[in-house]
Amino acid sequence: MDKTKLKQAALEIRKGIVTEVFSASSGHPGGSLSIADILAYLFFEEMNVNPENPEDPDRDRFVLSKGHAAPALYATLALRGYFPTELLKTFRHKDSILQGHPDMKHIPGVDMSSGSLGQGISAACGMALSAKISEKKYRVWAILGDGECEEGQVWEAAMFASHYGLNNLCAFVDFNGLQIDGPIAEVMNPTPIDEKFKAFGWNVIVIDGNDLDQIDMAAKNAKLSSKPTAVICKTVKGKGVSYMENQCGWHGKAPNAEQYEQAMKELEEAQNALKVNA
Repeated sequence: MDKTKLKQAALEIRKGIVTEVFSASSGHPGGSLSIADILAYLFFEEMNVNPENPEDPDRDRFVLSKGHAAPALYATLALRGYFPTELLKTFRHKDSILQGHPDMKHIPGVDMSSGSLGQGISAACGMALSAKISEKKYRVWAILGDGECEEGQVWEAAMFASHYGLNNLCAFVDFNGLQIDGPIAEVMNPTPIDEKFKAFGWNVIVIDGNDLDQIDMAAKNAKLSSKPTAVICKTVKGKGVSYMENQCGWHGKAPNAEQYEQAMKELEEAQNALKVNA
């Protein structure tokens, strides 16, 4: 694993997120920024995918169950080469393919349309079961929100995955502790999320979800498990942009011009520091 390369990719993804939301004057930056490290690892280190053949039946699958974090997925796909990065500036614009939630019919690299919380992980279960039935080797990776775990369908999917022994499924739970209305513990407390997944028969790992070494460890552990794996990722909402970090107000709000410039400056300075220390 080239950690410096992956850190640079994560920062570039974060720049893409900020650019998208600013260009649209709307979107969800906080929970997009918190998952950039996970996406950088999956798309640039772990997953068997090819932008030149996005429909390859043997490719690994990825489902962004928390579909409102689409800016993070779009920035990742653009950086990986699925479509030009210039398209990021058309996010949520009329006639753009990059709408507010992932659309598998129009966006190369999107394996599942998502946005209705709780449904994405069920689709991921179906993909994993399909691989088992057809004796395919591909793996299925998903990202859930911690607030999303308040949805009952998440736990139906958890029961399903355990029942069918879907050890080719790994779900990362973005546990940043905040949702649109405030701390998850105050809105509708879904914790302890790790113990719930354990009770449903999953292999459970708790990590710092903004630490690439720990993400790498969790992915390797998941591939060795005889059970579906849930990786509970303790993350920072708004990670990488100082004034957005740990602020639920940035769940679904766009920066103004001054805030955009500050965010881009901070992320570029972080990239430059990586180059100096490389």
